[in-house]
Amino acid sequence: MAEKHEHEHCGCGHEHHHTTPTSKVEQALSKYNCNISDEEVAAAVKKIITEKVPENDTLDVKKFLFGSIELTTLKTTDSDESVLAFTERVNQFESVYPDLPHVATICVYPCFAKVVSETLEIEGVEVACVSGSFPSSQALIEVKVAETALAVKDGATEIDIVLSVGKFLSGDYETVADEIGELKQTCGNDVAMKVILETGDLVTASNIKKASLISMYAGADYIKTSTGKEKVAATPEAAYVMCQAIKEYYDETGIQIGFKPAGGINTPMDAVVYYTIVKEVLGEKWLTNKWFRMGTSRLANLLLSEIEGKETKFF
Repeated sequence: MAEKHEHEHCGCGHEHHHTTPTSKVEQALSKYNCNISDEEVAAAVKKIITEKVPENDTLDVKKFLFGSIELTTLKTTDSDESVLAFTERVNQFESVYPDLPHVATICVYPCFAKVVSETLEIEGVEVACVSGSFPSSQALIEVKVAETALAVKDGATEIDIVLSVGKFLSGDYETVADEIGELKQTCGNDVAMKVILETGDLVTASNIKKASLISMYAGADYIKTSTGKEKVAATPEAAYVMCQAIKEYYDETGIQIGFKPAGGINTPMDAVVYYTIVKEVLGEKWLTNKWFRMGTSRLANLLLSEIEGKETKFF
């Protein structure tokens, strides 16, 4: 619950309201300024895009971005055969493009973790699974835990879960944090866990900042913008707020958390914008394909086309 108001009566006949942060989550949030305005965020993002994006619109940046892609297939029509073929393309990439970095990750539903982990031959490509009743997160925690444990057992090296948005919007931050903590425990130390905030549903900069901080305090290794399944997916404004939260959390705790925009990253220029926001807010330390990822399926061929200077459809 947001706050506990205690009503105390004393001899003077007036009612006194004492507001105290009641939970660990609230104590954590109280260290940060979450009272941020959407207008200020929009202005800051506009400034970054106008002043800083052009200098990052280079071939080297595009090659780096290609190596940060989480190549994603999350279709109702996915099958063992289609996921196998998808994974084989990643295997073949190295011999066709020996001078380019491989993608960072293949991201699939948990039922395909085994297919990917058994077929993938390229060192350094992670096997990510969306888990915990993706994309709605509307399931009993026992179901989310079971799905996550099975994905890890079948070879997932990273897990992407969705914040319980409904509970967050109801102000039940405790349960939101408890669920994230329990799922991180299920992943264990060796499997990185990303928490998808579904920023389009959180709407305000203030909510996005709170959700970011709660996720990090509860055990997220990365925070991710969106599932790509809702009307509003990643936006530069949401990315800016999340990167600010990551920076402040790092300054406060010394713990580095990764960032992943996903959903609606349709053009190489979109990707350059996210790269620029990370560079300006978080700095060089985050510009590696470990700490900065992009969830997309569409972008790989488009970036490849720009790098090659001709239309290329490899994936």
